[in-house]
Amino acid sequence: MSEKKRILSGMRPTGPLHLGHYFGVIANWINLQDEYDCYFFVADWHALTSEYADSSRIKGFVPGLVQDWLAAGIDPEKCVVFQQSMIKEHAELFLILSMVTPLGWLERNPTWKEQREQLTNKDIHTHGFLGYPVLQAADILMYLPDAVPVGKDQLPHLELNREIARRFNHIFGRDFFPEPKDLLTEEAKLPGLDGRKMSKSYGNAIGLSEDMDTIVPKVRGMLTDENRKRKADPGDPSICNLFPYHKLMTDPARLPEIEAGCRDASWGCVDCKKLLLESLEKFLAPIQERRKSLDEDTLADILNEGNKKARAYAQDTMQQVREIIGFDF
Repeated sequence: MSEKKRILSGMRPTGPLHLGHYFGVIANWINLQDEYDCYFFVADWHALTSEYADSSRIKGFVPGLVQDWLAAGIDPEKCVVFQQSMIKEHAELFLILSMVTPLGWLERNPTWKEQREQLTNKDIHTHGFLGYPVLQAADILMYLPDAVPVGKDQLPHLELNREIARRFNHIFGRDFFPEPKDLLTEEAKLPGLDGRKMSKSYGNAIGLSEDMDTIVPKVRGMLTDENRKRKADPGDPSICNLFPYHKLMTDPARLPEIEAGCRDASWGCVDCKKLLLESLEKFLAPIQERRKSLDEDTLADILNEGNKKARAYAQDTMQQVREIIGFDF
């Protein structure tokens, strides 16, 4: 039996996860964990790049992020779940890769340009923010992965990662770091309650840990097809903010009924929202039940075990890197 190919991905601890996180990232991780040797990490150092002014909050978000992962279905028996900052070798490799990464590569990074324009409430004109793609490369290359699960918007980041790997290998004359392939995943994007991107900062998200008393008023106030001024007005599910939720969480056998009811106005938006609330409750109940069973000690044990496995791999990689660059003092 052939050995599983290794993949790696991470997520910043910036607060409780919502449905957008689940369908955009976590659901894919869950599907991959049976097929690949998965390394999933809490990217707390990455959170510092934009949250350094209030860094104490990050510590509190770390266990909650892992709790959300496990409650959603990530299995620590199948994956290595670890915390970035607990593997100090990441910082060492970041330093070494920083020495060989041209400044121009980082300045051309489209995300860096976009974030400078969008995050006007934060000072991100820092070396750490400019250099975060190098830290990202260190995170990935440390575990010599075959592939990285990404969405289309992340492809430029992964290509920069490969460029850094190629440059390191060329400078030191060793074909050591792999050029990980993109494991392009189909993202089931879920809009926010108001039609914009789902985000905690917009206040338009449904959290995985929220109770139904909190969710009900949110759903009742959701944006729907603006052309339906009255119940008798026909609608178009393809432009309604509710229908993507039904496609992901409602019994597929009900979808034709929902579509037809919207188009011929035999269903009103209130009917549609009532069914969505039933679907949400059914979807979230097992996640929240698992979440309650994960106490602080259990989470600490899982992270400690994952950190131990990741550290062992990282130490081996860095021993080889030091030998390659002549720093094996």
